[in-house]
Amino acid sequence: MSKPIYITTAISYPNGPPHIGHAYEAIATDAIARFHRLSGRDVRFQTGTDEHGLKMAQTAEKRGLAPIELATEMSHNFSAMCDRLNISHDRFIRTTDADHHVASQAIWQAMADKGDLYLDKYEGWYSVRDEAYYDESELIEAEGEGGTTEKLSPQGTPVEWTVEESWFFRLSRYQEPLLKLFAENPAFLKPDSRRNEMIKFVEGGLNDLSMSRTSFDWGVKVPGSENHVMYVWVDALTNYLTGLGYPDETDLYPKYWSEGGDMIHIIGKDIVRFHTIYWPAFLMSANLPLPKQIFGHGFLLNRGEKMSKSLGNVVDPISLADAFGVDQLRYFLLSDVVFGKDGTYSPEMIVTKTNADLANNFGNLAQRSLSMIAKNCDGKIPAAGAATDAETRLLAELATCFDQICGFMTSGSFQIDAAIDVIRERLSATNQYFADQAPWALRKTDPDRADSVLYHTAEAIRRLAIMLRWVIPESSDKMLDLLAQGPDHRDFDALDTPIGEGLAVPAPQAIFPRLDMPADEGEA
Repeated sequence: MSKPIYITTAISYPNGPPHIGHAYEAIATDAIARFHRLSGRDVRFQTGTDEHGLKMAQTAEKRGLAPIELATEMSHNFSAMCDRLNISHDRFIRTTDADHHVASQAIWQAMADKGDLYLDKYEGWYSVRDEAYYDESELIEAEGEGGTTEKLSPQGTPVEWTVEESWFFRLSRYQEPLLKLFAENPAFLKPDSRRNEMIKFVEGGLNDLSMSRTSFDWGVKVPGSENHVMYVWVDALTNYLTGLGYPDETDLYPKYWSEGGDMIHIIGKDIVRFHTIYWPAFLMSANLPLPKQIFGHGFLLNRGEKMSKSLGNVVDPISLADAFGVDQLRYFLLSDVVFGKDGTYSPEMIVTKTNADLANNFGNLAQRSLSMIAKNCDGKIPAAGAATDAETRLLAELATCFDQICGFMTSGSFQIDAAIDVIRERLSATNQYFADQAPWALRKTDPDRADSVLYHTAEAIRRLAIMLRWVIPESSDKMLDLLAQGPDHRDFDALDTPIGEGLAVPAPQAIFPRLDMPADEGEA
């Protein structure tokens, strides 16, 4: 049997409302989790919010709120986004959860017991927006107001000189173990371009890492040093363990982490350093297993531009879902963006893509063929009849399509767009088969042959709907409802169980209405 799989998004920092970038990561990770569930694997899927840190404390103060009030309000927004976008997570974790404080203090203590933590004073550059420390050599200079020069982080965020007592982690001890990890396990970090960046960073030398703050108190308390709160990234990264019951040996932790389950983190490319250098070093120090893989996806660009509040192009994903449909938004983001690279979107692109692939291709095929079954076959799946070369080829290519999908999704690179593209090609081929065989004409000259074409078209639609369930789950289930397929006949194992001859099916309904171009793009 396949190993259990534990798949996570990065937890979102909720000092502002969710945007389309958060939605993209949640949708992509959900698609991967759903694919593995359909394959019969035992899957646990986690997402959530990262609620501590100076940035949250400052934002709360500006709004006249206690930090926990802001955290609760904003976390609710992210949870609502997941609900609206049909994200099938098993736990929505909050770093203010009581069990998370226990887990964070447990891994801290494990690192302390290893001798990897020591007390000293931190002096250096810190970006509140990134919640990250930067070496002088990493900073860039930009012209500020009045012609002055200001220092910025590599992400273009302001930095400030910080001096305070801090616990430090002996990250420098882990330079060689990390290089060994990258060399011996190339699949640990994907895409390859991200791994090459991190190897270069580690080869440049690792400094010990400041791990606590005393200038504010919104965070997890350091065991034995109550005036210190943990550096927010220690706290945030530990959420992956918290969700499995660490440090207690519950049923979840042994199954998905400590006994060799496949642990996969899906994250944005801007936080790869934290996940592939700091996190494995913390786990090595605490004598805990490492994740199997970390995948750093790209950014979503609004009409080719990076989203920015100052540009006014930050888009609410729920408004997009309301305007175009949840599955339409999911389909566009998963099929039009190469997972691992930056992608661009616009309302017009969403409309064009989903109309072509879903309304015109899949929806039109289903509507025409199922309407013929309702009208000419008493609403029952007709007899398969004798298969010609056309039917044999149709079914064989559908089987090959599924093999290709599995290859794209289990190779370690998560070629989501390529997997969807082979399904789209089979949809087009099935449409072409239906048009070439012309069952409406055969009805007059060879009714049995017409029935066979309608049977095989329905069978192709059934298989295609199952193969798309991880991408557009709600619409695929509606399609399978129209084919009278029960809940036990909707996973990948059911692909080999043909649709039943004589099966009564409901009256056909349109599942993919054509979308109109937005009159005012600001509405979406």
